[in-house]
Amino acid sequence: MVSNKSKTITSADVVIIGGGVIGLTIARALALRGVKDVCLIERAGLGNEASSAAAGMLAPQAEADSSDDFFGLACTSRDLYPNFAAALLEETGIDIELDTTGTLYLALTEHDRTEIEKRHAWQVQAGLPVEKLTAEDARELEPCINPYLHAALRFPLDTQVENRRLLSALANSVAKLGVKIIVQTAVQSVGIRNDRVEVINTARGSISCAKVVIAAGCWTNFINVSGVATHRAPTWRIDPVRGQMVCFEAKPQVARHVIYSPRGYVVPRRDGRLLAGSTSEDAGFAKQITGGGVSAILKNALEISADVSALTIVDSWAGLRPRSPDGLPVMGPCDEIAGLFYATGHYRNGILLAPITGELITQAVLGEAVSPHLAPFTPDRFQLSGVS
Repeated sequence: MVSNKSKTITSADVVIIGGGVIGLTIARALALRGVKDVCLIERAGLGNEASSAAAGMLAPQAEADSSDDFFGLACTSRDLYPNFAAALLEETGIDIELDTTGTLYLALTEHDRTEIEKRHAWQVQAGLPVEKLTAEDARELEPCINPYLHAALRFPLDTQVENRRLLSALANSVAKLGVKIIVQTAVQSVGIRNDRVEVINTARGSISCAKVVIAAGCWTNFINVSGVATHRAPTWRIDPVRGQMVCFEAKPQVARHVIYSPRGYVVPRRDGRLLAGSTSEDAGFAKQITGGGVSAILKNALEISADVSALTIVDSWAGLRPRSPDGLPVMGPCDEIAGLFYATGHYRNGILLAPITGELITQAVLGEAVSPHLAPFTPDRFQLSGVS
């Protein structure tokens, strides 16, 4: 049994391990589908890790070099956001600030120009909304852009949300829906008997359950999956990748769009902040802000707009993105262990993929037909090893 602020919990129908944007969205989706006894367990505080450190961009087209299963998943999730945001506003009164101004992708060198020509060509051929802009067109939309711009693309459907408001809305929603929430509690293991989930064990006690969703991000591999009967357990790892961010005060705001270059980006917020990012570093679990990281971010932001040089830095932070061996999310049931599901490894796309992940994992937990969107990302695509 595990105690939270209101009661002692000894059992649950579904336990979700991880209280970031993915775990919270799954908990909400399950509760909305009528699962009455959902328990969410978070090792720290809700949304305190990668989810709160993100920039909140929903930009699959701007980031894609080609069309594949992941791109289709990402676009589907992005397109769920208008209804997702509206529903959260109705449920909680919290506006997650879905901004539909669009995203600009800049070519600041001749090499960049070649790359955006390729991106424009395949996306037009695929029937996707994308606009090619001259340097003059782009600077008319955003006068802050540096004048040596060569060309740009505009992606009208690539948007952004205020990710910290999103986390607040999700936390409020799941509480109102009756999800049991336990924080500051690390899950140590998932107990298996006869190749079925039986219990989860924490530092504060155990909870019996038949279904577990591991949505623990970078901490996925700290959760031992063990049992009495011989079964097969995942050997793949979710590794942390550090991303640093810098936040400026920009009043009045210097930009309206999310603005990318191949090397960095700036993201305007409604409250007058301007976020700039990011790094991608194999630094283990160290979340320190470094001089080198900040220097690289500032260099890339200044390449986008010299106006950044006059802005005051008001904050900086780092987060740990969860990366799987192939860089793709790990989502769906473990075929070898009944009742065990994964929703982890979302890497740089946790905010973007939250709505579709909530829907797909809920369908899987409820035993519905596996969506074609889920099939390429199941945990069993990796090699499994036998344990006893």
